[in-house]
Amino acid sequence: MTSRLRGSRRAVLAGLGASAMAAGCAPRSEARRTGGVVVGSTATGVPFSFYDVRTNTLTGAMVDIVKAVAAQAAMPVEVQVTAFSALIPSLTVGKIDLIAAAMLRTPAREAVVDFSDPVYAYGGAVVVPADDPGAYPDLARLAGRRVGAQVGSRFVDQLAEAGVGDVRTYDNLADILRDLRLGRLDAAYGDEPIIRYYLRVTRTRALRLAPEFAPGAREQVCLIMRKGETELAARLNTAIAAIKDTRIAAIVKAWGL
Repeated sequence: MTSRLRGSRRAVLAGLGASAMAAGCAPRSEARRTGGVVVGSTATGVPFSFYDVRTNTLTGAMVDIVKAVAAQAAMPVEVQVTAFSALIPSLTVGKIDLIAAAMLRTPAREAVVDFSDPVYAYGGAVVVPADDPGAYPDLARLAGRRVGAQVGSRFVDQLAEAGVGDVRTYDNLADILRDLRLGRLDAAYGDEPIIRYYLRVTRTRALRLAPEFAPGAREQVCLIMRKGETELAARLNTAIAAIKDTRIAAIVKAWGL
């Protein structure tokens, strides 16, 4: 495990659960005054973005990536904690200028916001209690079961499309996995890298990934901006192209993705 992935179990769990007082922070404007942007990111998306109680800061792979892209574009940047379900509303009303989080690119979202060129791609994962002997090669096998998924995420839509009727939505994956451990859910479906990171760092023996599950596709993770901001999009995409195979690749590796 790399040094970036080391740290106390308490810090990781606190990051997964988020900090309520951090989520209430008001947007800062110093970056905007100097020609930069305010970035919204979640406190619950370990290892993409989470609140580290040891350092009192928001950290994670997407936080590092947006800072690296902004530095390449010579663009001042400030990152603030925003709940996942509030990211797009905060962007569209101008509270933030960019989203840097584990938010997948989908046609429904493309109708509302614009996406940069991709910086990463991944699919979903199914996790069940360790004593569940079942095989789950696809989402249809979850029909008739109580399944947890994160509110506002693409994974809720995918479960519905697969005919899973009892989908219970939560604000974050930490709460989903807690209820799965406590027997309030039969399965969870969500971001594969976040779930795998959680299982690895917490070393829980109560849950297991379904190794036979094959996600339909690896979906793109991008930086997200308001519709029609062509100049900003061009600056971001030029910067991404310049560092994707070097600095961004190093960040992805450092976070074990």
